[in-house]
Formats: sequence, C-alpha cells, structure tokens
Amino acid sequence: MKPVIYWVRRDFRLNDNYALRAACDSGRPVVAVFICDEVVEGHGAAPKYRLGAGVSCFASALEARGSRLILRRGAALQVLQGLIGEIGAEAVYWNRLYDPVSKARDAEVKSVLKASGVEARSFTGHLLFEPWTVETKTGGFYKVFTPMWKMVRGRDVAQPLAAPSTIPAPAGWPTSEALEDWRLGDQMKRGRAVLANHVRVGEDAARDRLEQFISDPVDAYDSNRDLPAIDGTSRLSENLTYGEISPATCWHAGWQAIHQGKKGAETFCKELVWREFAYHLAHHTPHITTGNWKEGWDAFPWNEDEDTPEVLAWKQGRTGIPFVDAAMREMYVTGTMHNRGRMIVASYLTKHLMSHWKIGLKWFEDCLTDWDPASNAMGWQWSAGSGPDATPYFRVFNPVSQLEKFDRGGDYSKRWIAEGYGSPTETALSYFDAVPKAWGLSPQDAYPTAIVDPSAGRKRALEAYEGRVF
Repeated sequence: MKPVIYWVRRDFRLNDNYALRAACDSGRPVVAVFICDEVVEGHGAAPKYRLGAGVSCFASALEARGSRLILRRGAALQVLQGLIGEIGAEAVYWNRLYDPVSKARDAEVKSVLKASGVEARSFTGHLLFEPWTVETKTGGFYKVFTPMWKMVRGRDVAQPLAAPSTIPAPAGWPTSEALEDWRLGDQMKRGRAVLANHVRVGEDAARDRLEQFISDPVDAYDSNRDLPAIDGTSRLSENLTYGEISPATCWHAGWQAIHQGKKGAETFCKELVWREFAYHLAHHTPHITTGNWKEGWDAFPWNEDEDTPEVLAWKQGRTGIPFVDAAMREMYVTGTMHNRGRMIVASYLTKHLMSHWKIGLKWFEDCLTDWDPASNAMGWQWSAGSGPDATPYFRVFNPVSQLEKFDRGGDYSKRWIAEGYGSPTETALSYFDAVPKAWGLSPQDAYPTAIVDPSAGRKRALEAYEGRVF
C-alpha cells in the first residue's frame, strides 16, 4: 500500500476538499504535507503570519482525525521528490491555484512527477467555476463583470463534499519540521500582538462566520455593505483566502438565503462571483498581477517613488483626510479593511496623489491578512482606471463627501483616529501599538492638515488625463 501525498496549499479545511477526499477514497495511506516554498517565502508580513496561523490550525484538525500535517521547507518540487523517495509514495494530489506564480510552479511539478512515473493529479476547489469553463457566446473570456455574472448566475455548483470519515494513516510517519522554526510571523514585529486579536482562524471559525452572517445580516447586506461603521459584511475574505471555507459552501448558503427571501443574499452571491472574475482575468491575462491591464496606461506619468512624503503619509494614515486615514489604520490593527475604504484609499493614492497603483498593491500585499493575489491586483487596477471593467479614469472619488455619505455620524473615523479626541477609542489607540516605532507616532500628536486639498487633487488628476487615449 504505497502512500498518497496530499500537498496542502491554500485549502485548510476538511470539508469540500477534493484532493483530500480523493486521496482518502483511494484506500491508500495519506500523508499530508505543507511546504514553505518559494511562493510562501515571497509573501508579505501579514499574509505570511496569517498563513502560519492557518497551518497550525489545520495541523490540529488533522491530528483530531488521527492524521498529521508534515512540514517541510524548500523548493516545492525538490521537497516532494525527496518525500516520495522517503515514504515510497506513488501519487501526489493537490487542489489547484490560479495565480500566475502558483500555476507556473504547479505545472513544473506535475510535468516532472509524471515523467518520473508518479501519479500527479490536481483538483478543483479554490473557485466556483474553472476559469476555462466560463466563456462568452463567441468563445472568448469575459472582460466585463456584469455579463459574466449573468452567464454564471444560473449554473449548477456541486454540493460541498463532506469531510472524509477517516484519513488512512501510514505505518510510520516521516519527520516533520517545527512550525515555530519557520518564524513566519517575525516580520510583523510588535504589530503581531495587536493583529492576533482580530484574526479568526480555521474551518470552524469560518463556518461560524458564515452561519452568523446568513442568519441575519445578509438580509440588509445590499445597503449595509457600504457603511464602514456597521458590521454588515460576512468578513469571510480572510477565510476564503486560506481555503478555510470553500466558495461552494458560501454559494449554497447564499442561495438558500435567497430562497428564504433574504434581500441581500443575491448581492452576496454576486460578490463571490466578483472574486471569480478576478481569477478569470488572472488566468486569461496573467499580466494583470504585475502590469497595466490596459497598455494605454504604460506611458501615464504616475509617481513611482514610494518614499515621497505624500506616499509615506498615505501609508501611515496621516493624510489629513479622515476616511483615508481611518481605513489605513483599520488595516494595521485588524489586517483587513472595509471594501468602501479600499476603494477610497486606492482612488486617493492613484488620483489625488498621482502615485502608481503598484505602490498600493505592494503595501496591501504586506499588510492584509486577507491578501489575495488576483483580487488585490484587480481591485487596484479597477480603482486606478487601468484595469478591466474599471471605474472610469476621470471619476475621482471625493474622500470627504464619501465619508459624509457613508459615515454620517462619524463613527468610523472616531473608531480608528485618536488625534483630536479627548477620549479616543481602544481601537484608535491600538493603531499606535501596531505601527513601527520608527514612525514616531503618538495619540497626543495633532491631527494633520490635508496634504492635498481634495478639490486641487481632483483638478490635477483631470489635467493629467486630458488629451490621453486609454
């Protein structure tokens, strides 16, 4: 009985796990391995910390089923080849990923293993629909979201698989490295202790989030999702990122709520497809993750210096624009940011500050615990105007009127900004515990005046766009 290696990546769950289920159904012993490889090593500080937390939780879930998670560090192909030799495995199974870096790695692994006589199989599970199965009527890929949504809205999505009843164990376990030796959270420095209070790790936490959201908040989701001071979203992006819950599980819960007459449930399902759209584009146009999706933007005179005083103020949440600053501070404290805030801070950086979206892309990649390579790239290019189905380049969000519209009582800004308030909230104060000491910031500092007047920034952006063809 030669073992099957189940290569764990961003699929830290037992339910609706196709690769794990296939390995168990084979009747052979199953050895699960997580590899701290070149892809993991390339993660930013917050994603790497959160990934480590997910690995630890999933290892505990496997142990509760009488199995183990073997940890190895090194290039994925070399580690797998070494493990195959150690335990005499004849197959390696994994669930697919679709960002360009992961696809390139996985293609090489599959090709080399097959050539050496090892069964190498990949399975679905990270998305609702495989990107190559979603086509326009003329056979191309979708470049605009709404037609794609209309096309997939009525498609069947398989019911989530149940967790395997047993995970066959090998006669002896291979050695495993210690997770703490990888020091995945070290780059977070003192911010790790603050962030730890806000992450919700593991499959059980993800399912609890979904159940709580579907039980009530989903009904008003269509309107409340735009109000950053209200807990009106599912907050499942963190768990979807690490595969602690499958999109199919969320989809079916959403459709059940639709049938129960909950008004915002279809918008929730639509947002799941927005995530699909990002991967659809990353699959068909992989350059979206590294360069302008629309070539016409290549010559645009964005500032590309991330060390300017204006960009530093943006990173620190010290622009003097409360909506921008509150959103950036929320990210440092919680590892996530309200979606309306993401739109505003991205528009402000790329339009009011005329700075390249790649600066923001890189900063989010370092700071977000729900960082997702496809969604992050599409979101930034959508805001900048250089991406598919983007907000019109000439649309410049006014961050002042946006705050007045979506946070009329000022609750969101008060929650995250301490300066100028006699009794700052605990969350506002925790920002100063999370950010680097080198920034030298204190809640006793005066709140800054606006580094760029919103009207002047908008005017400057429109003048830069004038006469250009995008």
